Order: sequence, then structure tokens, then C-alpha cells
Amino acid sequence: IWGSGSPMREFLFADDLADACYFLMDSYNEPTLINIGTGVDLTIKDLALLIKKTVGYEGNLVFDSTKPDGTPRKLMDVTKLHDLGWKHQINLEQGIKLAYEDFVEKHI
Repeated sequence: IWGSGSPMREFLFADDLADACYFLMDSYNEPTLINIGTGVDLTIKDLALLIKKTVGYEGNLVFDSTKPDGTPRKLMDVTKLHDLGWKHQINLEQGIKLAYEDFVEKHI
């Protein structure tokens, strides 16, 4: 895994993105921009551990500190979106599980 695992990232399930876009097209008509996201972030290391748990991987995770970490934190401010009444429905753990189950069903 590139870097130290310490950078923080935000993830959004594709179905939630589609739902947010539809919600905004249907209910928002202002010239200001609206960020779409969950407002929740976690470290790359925690993401890797979550994936490891979900897929049942029993090996070790190896972080390559010779590779760059990139931006320390990428998190959207979703205050406006939440104030309008939209929030994501699928948390990261559920999303990874759904994606993994779909992959297994279609490819294994």
C-alpha cells in the first residue's frame, strides 16, 4: 500500500452519489455550488483494515513508505447538503461489503 497509511480520505457509495445528484436536481436551483460527500473520513490504513476484514484476508498489510502519502486530508464540507435535508444512506463498511459481494457473485 502506497505511503504510511496516515492520510485521511472520504468515500461515497456510487448509489448515494446518484441519489444526491437527483435530490439536488429536483430540489435545488441556486447559483452556489454544493459539495456532495459523507462528511466522514478515515485513514488509508483503517480503510485497508476494513477491506481486509470484509474479504477475509489473513495476510499482513505492507505499507511502502518510499511512496508519497499525498494530501494529508481530503474531506468535503457537506454542511449545505445536510441543511437541505440530504444525507448518505450507505456507510463505508456497508458499501465495501456490497461491492465485494457483487464482485464475488459476478466473477467467482
